[in-house]
Amino acid sequence: MRIGLLTEGGYPYVSGDAGLWCDRLVRGLGQHEFDIYALSRTQRQEDEGWVPLPPQVSRVRTAPLWTAEDDGAVHGRRARRRFAECYEELAQAVCAASDAEPHALADRFGSALYGLAELARDEGGLPGALRSETAVRALERACRAPGALRTAREARVPELLTVAAHLEGALRPLSLDWYEDEGLGSADLCHATTGGPAALAGLLAGHFCEVPLLVTEYGVQLRSHYLASGPGTAAPAVRALLAAFHRLLAAEIYRRAAIITPGNAHARRWQERCGADRVRIRTVHPGMEASRFAEAGESPDRADPFTLVWVGRVDPAKDLVSLLHAFAEVRRAEPTARLRIVGAATGPEAQAYLGQCEVLAAQLFPDEAEGVHAVGENPVSFEEIGGPEAPTLADVYAAGAVVVLSSVVEGFPVSLVEAMLCGRATVSTDVGAVVEAVGGTGLVVPPRNPRALAEACVALLRDPERRARLGAAARARALELFTVEQNIAAFHSIYLEIVSRCPVRRVITGKTGEPLPFAVPAEARVPSRWTGPTARVVARGGPGWATGAPVRATRTAAAEAAR
Repeated sequence: MRIGLLTEGGYPYVSGDAGLWCDRLVRGLGQHEFDIYALSRTQRQEDEGWVPLPPQVSRVRTAPLWTAEDDGAVHGRRARRRFAECYEELAQAVCAASDAEPHALADRFGSALYGLAELARDEGGLPGALRSETAVRALERACRAPGALRTAREARVPELLTVAAHLEGALRPLSLDWYEDEGLGSADLCHATTGGPAALAGLLAGHFCEVPLLVTEYGVQLRSHYLASGPGTAAPAVRALLAAFHRLLAAEIYRRAAIITPGNAHARRWQERCGADRVRIRTVHPGMEASRFAEAGESPDRADPFTLVWVGRVDPAKDLVSLLHAFAEVRRAEPTARLRIVGAATGPEAQAYLGQCEVLAAQLFPDEAEGVHAVGENPVSFEEIGGPEAPTLADVYAAGAVVVLSSVVEGFPVSLVEAMLCGRATVSTDVGAVVEAVGGTGLVVPPRNPRALAEACVALLRDPERRARLGAAARARALELFTVEQNIAAFHSIYLEIVSRCPVRRVITGKTGEPLPFAVPAEARVPSRWTGPTARVVARGGPGWATGAPVRATRTAAAEAAR
């Protein structure tokens, strides 16, 4: 089957998010054909180029999210009126009070969204219209209308301009030319690898071409928006209106998706709170490459019995400050204990946080403060992968008796699963999907509680037999639930389920608009690598490609009845 893979700021870009996961998925499903539709976040990301793509990727189409490509179209009177009606309906849905009837609100939002998309398809000129004074005035009227959010009524002109600019950026996928029969309309299903703009493109493929949508979220977009827009980031009115918009968009995506695949139960709960039907939810855990950690997992005796290891991205959300305070308690109980903090700090905020942690380490261990970076001489070391003591990630995990996670915010704990694949016992904080990943194979303590973290670490350092039992159980659990093979098999099964329930039937029409008999051969549904290069072209479009005849996507009555 042909899959339209929708990404945002990710695959196939070299610096893209979730690139490794998408690449493993595409390479692991070589029996299918992939068309990649990628939204880029920055000019730098586009300049860095793509990763090498496997042969099952037929084509890649890209579009920027960081700038608006104005098509130069100028709306006439009728198009302006049409835009004003749709945008005002969208603004009223966004500004409506939280106690409004949810189904009616969702219908209004969806109607406005697809109305704007149809305007972009028919007339063009949507980016300019979204930045126009008409849009700002419609937003202002919605904020002042009876029944609007109390916070929205306080919005002033600068705040309205900020909200309008954000909506214009979020709605840029409405203006793309991806939704024709030769684009996403030729896919058997769309797979959005994240929520937000990528999934919005999948909504429009369903609206215009009736292509079913699969949405995968390893990190829920709405949750990420809430975390990024806390107090102090913007005016209250701006935060309230943007939160309402993203909440309505998430609800529309979950409502229209054929199947939703969260990466863990924590993400699943968020989706259900936003209206996702649990009948259509399938949890698919991320897949790790177990072979990288096989040697460490099969050699538990390589570990230093008094070394704690932390691995990850240096960030305030990882709460290394609490970890350092906890390790001070560990040192009092076990004077020979060591802590290795292995991770990179990217960006000025992370660099500043790393410096703060280094200073704190020097203060907590004053007798050993000189040369905090020196591995082997001080109880705390700050390292990066590739150094003499940390040549590879597997070597880092193998050197520790216990792997620690101290986060206050966490999605799916990749570092914990990697440690489990290495057969290491773990101590972690109860955040995100930690309990789901660890199960009963590690110790879990409350976040922001250095004493509890220290007590758990000391308990394992003093009990090598318990460490060995937990490490063996952790490795068995990770090999059963969190491997690449498990992930690929799950998605292959879901693809077949969606296509069996929501098949897209393409009717090839001639110059007169009448269907051409026998235009699509039987082998059109067979994977192209079995049928040779000639049959591959026929399978993509049939005789209509050669004659210039249009291709129209329709559904059978049986498929409609099954929806």
